[in-house]
Amino acid sequence: MGSLNGKNALVTGGTSGIGLAAAQALAEAGAHVFLTGRNQDKIDAAVASIGEAATGIRSDVSEPDQLDAVVDAITAHGGGLDAVFTNAGGGEFATLADLTAEHYHDTFDRNVAGTVFTVQKVLPLLNSGASVILAGSTAASRGVPAFGAYAASKAAVRSFGRTWAAELAPRGIRVNVLVPGPIETPGLLGLAPEGGEKELLESLTADVTLGRVGQPSEIATAVVFLASSASSFMTGSEIFVDGGEVQT
Repeated sequence: MGSLNGKNALVTGGTSGIGLAAAQALAEAGAHVFLTGRNQDKIDAAVASIGEAATGIRSDVSEPDQLDAVVDAITAHGGGLDAVFTNAGGGEFATLADLTAEHYHDTFDRNVAGTVFTVQKVLPLLNSGASVILAGSTAASRGVPAFGAYAASKAAVRSFGRTWAAELAPRGIRVNVLVPGPIETPGLLGLAPEGGEKELLESLTADVTLGRVGQPSEIATAVVFLASSASSFMTGSEIFVDGGEVQT
């Protein structure tokens, strides 16, 4: 508690799942949190769950022009930006045989372009010592059938993380990639066919060394760690919070 007092943080895709848990945890640690989403009702509910320490902004990260509203809100609040968690993104299953241009572009627009242009847009707002946390995926380290476009998009995010860590180091800005394992979120459960949520969770659990899926709060704790001075000598890293899924 209090490790981020007086700091400002941005969480994209902050209205549910990992993003909402991260926004709540950052606020509990003392930060003012700007959270984005595409649905105004969900934005309002997320802000209400946090209170005065949160500002909600309607923005689709796959549409770079909509990021201007994010910059405007942070600028109006004042104080710059001390932490960014590029959580927004997602993907659906499609084998190589079934892959379409629409699926490919949608996946890369959300996960890669959304990450790139979010960080680019807020770059002038980042204070010295700021922490940029990119959302990775264990899929980028494994060969998951029918998840190729998503895995490739997250591998691209990992690559950008290394480059940006080197580019931004002279400004005292750290960049790390946070890699969750299977986490019980609406986004994950949405990958299952109707009525197949239990079977999906059971299949994912089989690959996790700890024998269970994770909870959003467990990723949120890692976000706060990376956002705070507790991780001051970490940059360019890939931090797995995956229950051992790709470690054993």
